[in-house]
Amino acid sequence: MIGISLRQLEVFVSIAATGTVRAAAERLHVTQPAISMALAELERQLATTLFNRERGRLYLSLQGKELLPQAQEILERVYDLEHYAAGRTGILRGELRLGTSNTIGNYLVGDLLSPFITTHPQVSLHLSVENTRDIIQRLLDYELDVACVEGPVSHPQLQQLPWREDTLAVCAAPDHPLARQATLTVDDFRHAKWILREPGSAMRIMAERALSDLPPGQIFLELGQVESIKQAVMAGLGISWLPDVATVDAVAAGRLVRLNAPFLELTRRFSLILHQSRYPSAILRAFMDSLELSSEISANKMTQHEGSQPPRLP
Repeated sequence: MIGISLRQLEVFVSIAATGTVRAAAERLHVTQPAISMALAELERQLATTLFNRERGRLYLSLQGKELLPQAQEILERVYDLEHYAAGRTGILRGELRLGTSNTIGNYLVGDLLSPFITTHPQVSLHLSVENTRDIIQRLLDYELDVACVEGPVSHPQLQQLPWREDTLAVCAAPDHPLARQATLTVDDFRHAKWILREPGSAMRIMAERALSDLPPGQIFLELGQVESIKQAVMAGLGISWLPDVATVDAVAAGRLVRLNAPFLELTRRFSLILHQSRYPSAILRAFMDSLELSSEISANKMTQHEGSQPPRLP
């Protein structure tokens, strides 16, 4: 009989999250030798190597990547069992790892997190802000519990739930030649200098599709943050699509102008992304409740997890 302990699973999950024995020890409030011994014993019992060592960091092996979601689910089910035994009235404790794309992380993080933080102040939130491509990959690698990104996401292992919509309009500095024209046509954008997000971002993909319908222009500058693009546009370096949530104050202050080009306005949807194989823990369900989205999680997903037995580690 395999004698795997919950502590060993906690060590495995913590090292996967932090990348080092030292960080995992600090996270679990134990000594580094205790962490190393627990990992070694777990690998011995499973007869496999869970991590590859490289330059002082530990990276999940192929076997480790396959077993990590199972270990996470076992720990979360145990926590949910304790929470259920308390009549679901106990205070939620633990952590939630959330990833967002840049616009959401920089301009909508309050709307996204405030309802949850207010209701569950004892839950530790870990927020990562990156471009959509990187956030989605981290979700697929089980490094995140949930993601909130802009634009469509198509992957058989992921579920997308709509949250809210945003509009992107082409903006310019007040003294830009296009800002002085009452009406604009497609041809007015010939030879325009564009400032765009970096490749791999959802905004860049949308911009490239729109540019394909315009006369030739010049991609003058590529920047990795919406705020950097806004500052460059206000400085008169070029024009760009900018989200409404990022430009309201600047437009009101007269530092930025939305060009009168409704044919170039883009609408996108912000969505919550969940891994189909991710167990919907009490904390994750509470987060979805705070956004009034828990009822939209697919029935199959909830039924599958709530009615199934925890997976067995080999």
